[in-house]
Amino acid sequence: MPTRSTSPGKARIGDVARAAGVSVGTVSKALNGTGSLKQETRDRVQSVADRLGFVADPRGRGLSQGRSYTVGFLTTDSFGRFSMPILMGAEDALAVGKMAVILSDTRDDYAREQHLLRSLHERRVDGLIITNRPQGISGPLTSSIPTVYTFDTPDSPDELAVVSDRAHSITLAVEHLLALGRTRLLHISGPLRARTAPVKAAAVRDAAGDHLVQPSMHGTWSEAWGRRAVDIAIASGVDFDGICCDSDQIARGALERLRAHGRSIPEDVAITGFGNWDAMVDATVPGLTSIDQDLTEIGRLAGTLLLDVLEGREVADRQIVVPSQIVVRGSTI
Repeated sequence: MPTRSTSPGKARIGDVARAAGVSVGTVSKALNGTGSLKQETRDRVQSVADRLGFVADPRGRGLSQGRSYTVGFLTTDSFGRFSMPILMGAEDALAVGKMAVILSDTRDDYAREQHLLRSLHERRVDGLIITNRPQGISGPLTSSIPTVYTFDTPDSPDELAVVSDRAHSITLAVEHLLALGRTRLLHISGPLRARTAPVKAAAVRDAAGDHLVQPSMHGTWSEAWGRRAVDIAIASGVDFDGICCDSDQIARGALERLRAHGRSIPEDVAITGFGNWDAMVDATVPGLTSIDQDLTEIGRLAGTLLLDVLEGREVADRQIVVPSQIVVRGSTI
C-alpha cells in the first residue's frame, strides 16, 4: 500500500500525532506550551513537527489563550533609517514568544496615526511598539493596548520606554573634539522645531562652554544644509577647528564643502556626525567619526520589555536608557 507523502509546510496536526505516536490533543498541548506534559514528550512532538514541516495555526492558539500573538509597530520613519534597526531588534526578542510584527507607517501624520491605531485595535494586537510620534510625544496614546515607546522619552515616567539619551550622546562628540585639542567648535544642528535639536544644542553649550565659537546653526537634516552651513560660517569669518554635527547627513555635506574650500580633514578641521549610518560614515573620505545609539539593542530591549508585560512578569525598570558610544574614524584622527 503506497504511503502518503507529506510535503514541507503541508503537514496536518494528525500527521504529527501519528508520527509521534501520541494523540492530537497531546500535539496541541506540546506545541502551544500548555498542559502538564513531560518535557521529553514536548521535545519529541516538536522534533516531529519540525521534520514534517508542520506549522501551527496561530489563530487556534490565540483563541484558546485570548491573544492574537501579534504586535503593532508604529513609526514615522518611512525611509527606515531608524525604524528598521529597531524593528529588527524587536523581532529578535519577540520571536522568543512566537510573536509576529505588523509594521505601520504613520508618515508623520497624526490623523493617519489614529487610523492605523484603530486598525491595529480591530486586529486585536497584543501590544504596540512606538518609534517616534508625529508632532512630538505629548502624552500617551489613547489605547488600552500595552505599549512600549522607543527612541524618544515620553512625557510620563509611568509609560514603558526604551530610549537613547540624546544630550549625553552629543556630549560624547564634544568631549572627543576637546580631547583632541580642538578649541574653536562649531555646532551644525537640524531644524529648531525638531524635538531633539534644542536638547542637543543645550548639551553642546554646556559641554563646549567658551570653546563654542557661535550659537548653534539650525537647518534641515540634509547634506545640502551641511554644505550651506559651512559656506555661511566661512563667509562670516568665523574661525573654527572642529565641527559637531547633529546627523551624519549634515556632517557628510559639511565635510565635502570644507574640502572644496581647501580645508584639510582632520588636520585643519575635525568633524563628527551623529547616527553612525553605514551609508554615510563609510562613504565619506575620510571615514566619518559618529555617535552610535545602538538602535538594534533599543529594539531588542523594547521587545523583551513588551513580552514581560504580556506574560505577566514583573518589570523592574519602566524606562530603560541605552548608552551611546562614539565610533572614531578618520574625520577626527
